[in-house]
Amino acid sequence: MVVPDVLARQLDDARRRVAEAAAREPLADLRARAAAGPPPPSFRAALTGPGTAIVAEVKRASPSRGGLAAIPDPVARARSYVAGGAAAISVLTAPLGFEGSLTDLEVVSDLGVPTLRKDFVVDVRQVWEARAAGAAAVLLIAMALDDDHLRTLAAAASEADLDVLLEVHDAAEMARATALGADLVGVNVRDLRDFSVDRGRFAPLAALRPSGAVLVAESGVEGPADVAGYAVAGADAVLVGEHLVRSEDPTAATAALVAAGSTTGTTGGAA
Repeated sequence: MVVPDVLARQLDDARRRVAEAAAREPLADLRARAAAGPPPPSFRAALTGPGTAIVAEVKRASPSRGGLAAIPDPVARARSYVAGGAAAISVLTAPLGFEGSLTDLEVVSDLGVPTLRKDFVVDVRQVWEARAAGAAAVLLIAMALDDDHLRTLAAAASEADLDVLLEVHDAAEMARATALGADLVGVNVRDLRDFSVDRGRFAPLAALRPSGAVLVAESGVEGPADVAGYAVAGADAVLVGEHLVRSEDPTAATAALVAAGSTTGTTGGAA
């Protein structure tokens, strides 16, 4: 059974993690450590080729479904996605309910493929943690952050040379994304309060995308037909987690999704 308002619990846990990390390492030291690393590849650019790109996710568990896959070697899992044609990799770093970690992000980012830090980002520190771990982008959730907070975190991401995937769930949040000048927007058809999924939300919101923005469909993929549907509705990319982590052959499963996006997808016109 899903605990009501999963998002609130995750945000509380994110704040706890930030406080604990701050006690271990000052922000100035973290920034210096992050800046000393090589510049990350462009996550956004990876999603702007022909067809609809696949962002494949390393995800061990979900608050709504419990354990999904053990994934003892996240690098091997990521390599299997890349072998299947994934354009980028998303890595869950939230421990509560997802069993993720920054270590997963760091080792996967070492592959050189653009990676997204998928977490509940509430503090500038988490942006710099992502940069230090080698990520190319961070997820910011409009539902969880007011506009001033989004601007602050987006400015930190820009300073850290990271792309921002701004996640929206409804028309009001899409309007906020447009006003904020977002150029990479994710439409999550999963309600983060109770984790219910409604793929029908995507098409109406896709029609409201900011001009020139790369649009990513998030959640609800159970096979190639869902990728094809998102592609027809205007997705430049589709982020896929549970379907791939549950697959016995993640390379073949990724390839099937890539093929579905290639035959029915967009032309990367938002590049």
